[in-house]
Amino acid sequence: MEHIATRIKTMLPSATLEMAQKSRELKQQGVDIISLSLGEPDFDTPDYIKEAGIRAIEKNYSKYPPVPGYMELREAIAHKLKRDNNLEYKPSQVVVSTGAKQSLANIFLSVLDPGDEVIIFAPYWVTYFEQVKLAEGVPVVIQSDISTDFKINVKELEEAITEKTKLVIFSSPCNPSGTVFTKEDLREIAQVIANYPEITIISDEIYELINFDGTHESIAQFPEVKEQTVIVNGVSKGFSMTGWRIGYIAAPQWLADACIKAQGQITSGTSTVSQMAALEAIANSPEKIRYMVEEFKERKELVVAGLNEIEGVECNNPQGAFYVFPDVSSYFGKSYQGKTIRNASELALFILEQGQVSVVTGEAFGSDTTIRISYASSKESLVEAIKRIKNSLTLLN
Repeated sequence: MEHIATRIKTMLPSATLEMAQKSRELKQQGVDIISLSLGEPDFDTPDYIKEAGIRAIEKNYSKYPPVPGYMELREAIAHKLKRDNNLEYKPSQVVVSTGAKQSLANIFLSVLDPGDEVIIFAPYWVTYFEQVKLAEGVPVVIQSDISTDFKINVKELEEAITEKTKLVIFSSPCNPSGTVFTKEDLREIAQVIANYPEITIISDEIYELINFDGTHESIAQFPEVKEQTVIVNGVSKGFSMTGWRIGYIAAPQWLADACIKAQGQITSGTSTVSQMAALEAIANSPEKIRYMVEEFKERKELVVAGLNEIEGVECNNPQGAFYVFPDVSSYFGKSYQGKTIRNASELALFILEQGQVSVVTGEAFGSDTTIRISYASSKESLVEAIKRIKNSLTLLN
């Protein structure tokens, strides 16, 4: 007799991975699908990084590494934080994991007891909500929308805090909206959280390098919350190394130690070869991958302009990551061939079936009026995708 734990039965599958699977199935049936659902750069990992991985194999980096990562990599990360962000961290405060997703899981498992609350800024990355539930915490969502460029009202943050609040989490640049928090935005958040020393901030900065304004700001720069902040980052997005599976945290020592303890019983250390490739990526100037950022910016401008030409689609102008997050609620209630579109999930499926373009419903990210479109694809594919989206939406009336 099969028995599945409640924690797994109540966990929702990743909407991004689910839509990607539907796209693959249709492609296998011979349907010409343009997939704009996954958050994965379409660039190859740069050669200088691949060569470091090859050297690691040749030098027999094939034994168990230390649980928190090789010391030389942790030192390089600490140096990067000083070089790029003017933040002081000791290597002992850095923990390297199998992707930023594991870094987040380590934090939630280390901090949360059953019933503890986690404030999540919406829109949010799909995994935050489900990992909080997995750790037996309670997600508390603060909403925002396109009218504020998907930035929360700090008064609502203050109102959401209770004696059970243990964590606050957000990303900047944001997945899914592409919104970038300014220094002043972060200062306002810091001023609130500084009044609650028992609360830890999780600052997800995985898209740090894909920032079209140029200067990345971290909430850890504010002394009043530095010891309350854990930075989550990695090499997947900025260096196009999704498959290498390297993420890391920089945290107060107590939390770093707790995450090492948790990781030691779950995965132990992460891939040795990947760590040495990540060392090469992080040790070098981020200017070496600037060509990717410039290309993403051109694609963003192309996609935003195209979407804004579609009647009923409202799109902000994101300043980071590689997503647009248009409001499509004007299409709710419209019909095609007797079927009415009631929500963003049904509209995303309609676009897939009628336009052969794979996007993700905003409902998965805590925003029920939007869809997420990744522009990590060629300009030719993006132009064709926008055309298909427009043609499919004109069928609705």
